[in-house]
Amino acid sequence: MRHWLKRLLWGVLILALAAVFTVWWLLRGSLPALEGEQAMAGLQAPVSMTRDALGVVTIDAASQADAMRALGLVHAQERYFEMDLMRRTAAGELAELFGPAAIEMDKRMRVHRLRARTRAHLEVATGSSAGALQAYVEGINQGVAELRVRPWPYLLLRQAPAPWRAEDSVLTGLAMYADLQDPTNQNELAMARIRAVVPPALYALLSHDGSEWDAPLFGEARGNARLPEAAVLDLRRADPAQTTGAVTAGHLDPDVLGSNNFAVAGALTADGRAIVADDMHLGLRAPNLWFRVRLRYPDAQAPDGRVDVSGFSLPGLPAIVVGSNGHVAWGFTNSYIDTADFRSVPANAAGITTHEERIRVAGQAPVTLRVRETAWGPVLHTRQDGSGEALRWTAQLPGAVRLDFAEMARAATLDEAFEVADRSGIPAQNLVLADRSGRIAWRLIGTRPDRAADCPPNGNTATAPARCAPWPIRSDGAPALVDPPTHRLWTANGRVLDGDALAIAGNGGYDLGARGRQIRDGLLAKERFTEADLLAIQLDDRALLLTRWWHLLREVVTTSDDPALQRLEVATRRWDGRAGVDSVSYRVTRGFRGMLIDRVGEGLLAPAKAQLGEDYLEPRLGQFEGVLWPLVSERPAHLLPPPYSSWDALLVDTARALEADLSSQGPLDARTWGERNTAAICHPVSRALPAFARSWLCMPADRLPGDRDMPRVQGPAFGASQRMVVSPGHEAEGWIHMPGGQSGHPLSPFWGAGHEDWVNGRPTPFLPGTTVHTLTLVPARE
Repeated sequence: MRHWLKRLLWGVLILALAAVFTVWWLLRGSLPALEGEQAMAGLQAPVSMTRDALGVVTIDAASQADAMRALGLVHAQERYFEMDLMRRTAAGELAELFGPAAIEMDKRMRVHRLRARTRAHLEVATGSSAGALQAYVEGINQGVAELRVRPWPYLLLRQAPAPWRAEDSVLTGLAMYADLQDPTNQNELAMARIRAVVPPALYALLSHDGSEWDAPLFGEARGNARLPEAAVLDLRRADPAQTTGAVTAGHLDPDVLGSNNFAVAGALTADGRAIVADDMHLGLRAPNLWFRVRLRYPDAQAPDGRVDVSGFSLPGLPAIVVGSNGHVAWGFTNSYIDTADFRSVPANAAGITTHEERIRVAGQAPVTLRVRETAWGPVLHTRQDGSGEALRWTAQLPGAVRLDFAEMARAATLDEAFEVADRSGIPAQNLVLADRSGRIAWRLIGTRPDRAADCPPNGNTATAPARCAPWPIRSDGAPALVDPPTHRLWTANGRVLDGDALAIAGNGGYDLGARGRQIRDGLLAKERFTEADLLAIQLDDRALLLTRWWHLLREVVTTSDDPALQRLEVATRRWDGRAGVDSVSYRVTRGFRGMLIDRVGEGLLAPAKAQLGEDYLEPRLGQFEGVLWPLVSERPAHLLPPPYSSWDALLVDTARALEADLSSQGPLDARTWGERNTAAICHPVSRALPAFARSWLCMPADRLPGDRDMPRVQGPAFGASQRMVVSPGHEAEGWIHMPGGQSGHPLSPFWGAGHEDWVNGRPTPFLPGTTVHTLTLVPARE
């Protein structure tokens, strides 16, 4: 028996080792070749593809078509699964990979029928880039075919990768619309419904569109809201039962999707160079959304007859999205202009077309989604009586994506960059530019509604009247600011425009201006700048917004004899004014403000909730600081949310609830900001693995400094998806950060490469470093 047991154990061990070896062999089978020579169909001449120690790719080619073919190959071999997710997200096709859990997410996007629209208008999207796109697509498909084993996530999902088509690159661009703009346009509809049922004075508070923190490029700060008198608005008459008394911090003030960018002109540097800084804030994952690459090839239309452009590409698109070409450097932030409008659809309205959208679902039968569509757009909401609201959104229209933006690689001056901007189909952005002569400029870029003069947006509550014709989109003739007299530019998702230009652009949900003001003031504090100075602004984690909230909290807890508040008093004695990983005071202060936003916000929204019932939608109160601070400063009894007897009682009760929440997690003095702000940056399929295996697909759980209302935007899975500081013509002195690494393969040497530098704020060179690997692509023999 002992003999047979020993044999059994050896057999189990051998089988286990064989299984491990098989898994390892399969995983390694989807690693790309890094060195040697590889034949590639369609090439006109050999292409050199080098990688440095971080996996940053340099492609040297004899033509744009060959460069795009090689770029397609490397994107596919390093990131095909992530590219697949992008196109499927836009098209509403995720359930085909992930099964029933993704059906509702697919319905949210499929109602826009973006794949069908893309197919119908593909020529508009490709424009002058059709040849480059075709080479890129062919490179992608050859890249996948060259792998010995299909990309590893498909093994886990038991799926096969579908071929890439030209329309899929357009859908990749549309996926950025879905990420940067709300495909449901919920906030606009929520505010329109609220406006219809609450007193005008209450709506004016809820929709106040600025604060003392505004830092626009045009005009002045809006300032905080003026509080109405009791004769105009008295919340004491409201039913106390309407108030929920929420105790979780921040659901009415969620993270913004956007970025920071800023620039200084040559007048503010020692040698006349202009410098651009850019960091785009998005959801973070491993690998990163962006892929670093340098492209070099002859081009008669480029300055000096050659393209040499470096920066961040988006796998799925044949272009450098953000970067520098030696003559012009550029970066983006999300603009938050109004890019969508609802229109009421009466019951039994004529002219409605019904489309049957078939959603394929892994592991079960397809699901059919009936999409009712008007000339205005798809009907997103239908009431029991048959009426509803149809949505017109820029992403739905021909030209929403136009690949002409890739021509930024050829721009030699600000004027040439503006010409590219006029033809660029991207989500509406704030473009900040610098050129080699030391000039800087801001320009609104991307698609925006071309509304009729008598049908402009109405703040963030526009519901188009029936008389307004369906509007087209445009990207030319946008507002700009060139050679500003201060020699400084900055944007951070807040309001940029004023006056007539703002009335035309509209308000799609501008962010609180605190980040922008902190950047602006940092730029105004110095008269001479280097790249290091701009990087220091990017990494600024000073909590200027929260300092006054810390003082308010100290007023509440300092003289109290309540044991809970006394514990808060001890925990918040030290305030260094930063969102540092070891700061307890910052975490407590942030939680205090967040709970007050919820409690006061819930009180102001209670009448609308009571009136609207099931039609109530939660708004985003992005500018609520400009209302909340006057309320807690002036403390008018008639605007006190029920059921509190006084503002002091509200503040004390909020502090007690906060202390109870934090103390339930352990000793109060251990509740640091770093404990709360711990990185959770993982591969998209990590959720499908058992808990013990997930860490294999995640970046380290680092404690992160920074937060959302300061330049150093960092959250557990949200923040700066890249940082860049560069001067055109001086790229060798530029800096860069990127979390999550270059490669999507956990066995790759470039999995997570550079991530630690991003965590610690250590700059890495903008240009690729010393070559570590060289792969030569040669034309395949016919």
